Amino acid sequence: MFYNNVMRKINTQEIADCVYRLARKAALELTPSCRKAIAKARDAEQGAARFALDCILENERTAQREHMPVCQDTGMAVVLLEIGQEILLTGVPLTDAVNDGVRRAYRDGNLRKSICDPLTRVNTGDNTPAHMHIDIIEGDKIAVRFLPKGFGSENMSRLYMLTPAQGREGILNAITETVQIAGSRPCPPVYVGVGIGGAFDSCALLAKKALLREVGSVNDRSDVAAIEKEALERINRSDIGAQGFGGKVTALGVSCEIAPTHIAGLPVAVNIQCHCVRCQQEIL
Repeated sequence: MFYNNVMRKINTQEIADCVYRLARKAALELTPSCRKAIAKARDAEQGAARFALDCILENERTAQREHMPVCQDTGMAVVLLEIGQEILLTGVPLTDAVNDGVRRAYRDGNLRKSICDPLTRVNTGDNTPAHMHIDIIEGDKIAVRFLPKGFGSENMSRLYMLTPAQGREGILNAITETVQIAGSRPCPPVYVGVGIGGAFDSCALLAKKALLREVGSVNDRSDVAAIEKEALERINRSDIGAQGFGGKVTALGVSCEIAPTHIAGLPVAVNIQCHCVRCQQEIL
């Protein structure tokens, strides 16, 4: 009873409705930082690469005007929640609430349902279950982030279990190799999320979280920021270019997140995002 009296109560229906709003919005528009980065890339290019970037920008304007998805792959619903430890959740279980928001959004928005059994390939029919990650934080707020992740780019992602001796150069090689192997398949110019450290599983999550940052943002650690900068420069010397047409801009940005790891390892995960960065968020 003590906790019921002092903790902020949030019914999980509020979370379901929030996921619904974010999913509907994410389907229609790029993030402002992504839009800005594409426009900047367009001005730096010429020929076929500039034409491709013009088409990308016009596609988004059309999507918003006609209330249609900005990409036909409306993605796996990746939902990341930061929940304050001073919150008491009431109502249906949290997972059920998140899936309800996804289910209604994909139905009402006429969004493509892309989730299926990995062996039978039978579609679940409503784009659930969502791919959820939960962090417990201080305070009495909930941050809800929605990232529709298309698999043209997700399929190009890679996880490396490097040795400590491979160090900084090994990290840079892993990032650039991933983008070079991907080539034009993830619809460049790409946004590259990188996880450094942790363990086999948590490193991949770091890379996913890196994609939540604004395109062009810089890590607070100067040594990590230097890796971001050099990786982007190396990638943009690859001449893959927008949609594989060649040019100066193969990646819009590289964002790295880092965590402590074991003395015997150096995990590096590279999560590729296509040019269609659609992350949306709300605070409850």
